[in-house]
Amino acid sequence: MKTLLITLTMLFTSAAAQAEIVTAAQDPWPPFVQEGDNPGISVEIAQQALKTQGYDLRMKLMPWSRAMNEVKNANIDLIVSAWKTDERTKFLRYSEPYASNQIKFITLADNNFEYNGLASLKGKSVGVARGYGYGDEFNADKSFKRPIANDLIANLRKLSSKRIDMTLEDEIVAKATMAANGLDTSKFRFTTNALSTNDVYVVSGISNSRSEKLINAFNKGLTEIKANGSYEAILVKYGAK
Repeated sequence: MKTLLITLTMLFTSAAAQAEIVTAAQDPWPPFVQEGDNPGISVEIAQQALKTQGYDLRMKLMPWSRAMNEVKNANIDLIVSAWKTDERTKFLRYSEPYASNQIKFITLADNNFEYNGLASLKGKSVGVARGYGYGDEFNADKSFKRPIANDLIANLRKLSSKRIDMTLEDEIVAKATMAANGLDTSKFRFTTNALSTNDVYVVSGISNSRSEKLINAFNKGLTEIKANGSYEAILVKYGAK
């Protein structure tokens, strides 16, 4: 019996040793990326997909701009939840999309603003988050202001104190972030129309010698977890299905 236990221990140890470690980083973006025992939709999808291909994903939380730089410079392997922009395709390799976000404008509850194209933003002050990809046309428009903050919470606080007219984020993400930070969602309002619908990807820096291998592994694993039900189970767990 003792010999059997030793053999089993050696087998488990060997299997664990064979899993290749992959590093990932991102800022908290609930329910896609978050702290605690439930790390978020994006983290769990990436973990499960890569696990089917023999990889062990290790996640770190850090500011978005820092995470992007670390991945761009190949110090960290992956960002697990990113949008595609023309600028980013110059230095990032993208997976197949695995989710999508509707980016809506957020105003105070008593503001009846509705988004009807970029012209409807003329003269407005729209709080944006540092390093986020809102689209080249939005970023280039000179008819409205885009003051930058570190994250959504900073922008919501600026909105509450009327230092900006509005901010923007995926509605599911924004509501989860508000709840996690003790903000009353009834004090805010989301536009019906969205700035954009953005697919969500896993990305790796092109300068990373493993990037093509890792992205291909994720794509293959994503197909497998969709087939075996794990993907849908993750969405159900976080109320996104």
